[in-house]
This record gives sequence, C-alpha cells and structure tokens, in this order.
Amino acid sequence: MTEAELITPEEAYPRVKAGKAVLVCAYNDDEAFKKHGLEGAISYGYFSSRAPEISKDQEIIFYCA
Repeated sequence: MTEAELITPEEAYPRVKAGKAVLVCAYNDDEAFKKHGLEGAISYGYFSSRAPEISKDQEIIFYCA
C-alpha cells in the first residue's frame, strides 16, 4: 500500500480537473458534505458504497474543511 501524501489545494485541483484523481469529502455526515462539498467532489458515503468498483491504481484525494 502506498503511504498517504499531503498535498496542497493547488496541487489537487489540476489532478481532479483532468480526471486523474477522485476528490472525496472526508466527512461521513451528509449535512457536512452539503456544507463543505467542493466542485467535483463526492461524499464519503458515496465513495464507500462504490469503493469495491474503484481501481486500486486510481488516485483518491480526501479533504476536510
């Protein structure tokens, strides 16, 4: 398993915009996601439900506000 890497928003944005990374709001609460969801982000609940379908090579960026 690859160790997690801390990146800046400026590094994350082009990766997500280009479709190279999935942006996941790390809050497990739907209300928090509604409040802190960024453009292009998916909720943690949605991510969890789809995790088995995501390629092991897919870059995933988690954030919390």
